[in-house]
Amino acid sequence: MYSPILATLGFVLSQDKESVLLVHRNKRLGDQHLGKYNGLGGKMEVGEDVFACLKREIQEEAGIICEAAELRGTVSWPGFGPGGEHWFGFIFLVNRFLGEPWSENEEGNLCWKPLRELETLPMWEGDKYFLPLVFDGNDKPFHGHMPYVNGRPLSWNYSRV
Repeated sequence: MYSPILATLGFVLSQDKESVLLVHRNKRLGDQHLGKYNGLGGKMEVGEDVFACLKREIQEEAGIICEAAELRGTVSWPGFGPGGEHWFGFIFLVNRFLGEPWSENEEGNLCWKPLRELETLPMWEGDKYFLPLVFDGNDKPFHGHMPYVNGRPLSWNYSRV
């Protein structure tokens, strides 16, 4: 039976739509994400819908209030967790927010990175497969499957409906 951990992953777009807010996970030794750049988000809590989870996580991680977001897609990550746990993520593009993002949080430094530079940043290897779909402007969300073994993606496929 497939019983994944449900999570959100949000990419906050700058007002000029040229940059995205990322966290550089560089603070916690033993962090599975140490050294990588990532969007903002985390596990859903009981009683939350996915948008409520996204809003809570972005406020907790960046100190900003998410006003508008677009569901860009979903990704199933069997075996992604450090113990082989399965994850299922709802991927959002945050188009409007209130406040100024913090410069850091307990996981690392927060920074605006130009969209054109995303492919050059140290990230999860699998992020580079779905990230272009987050920013491609297609009005149909993508739904992907990316199994992981030992921290590496085995394959990637997706559909749009």
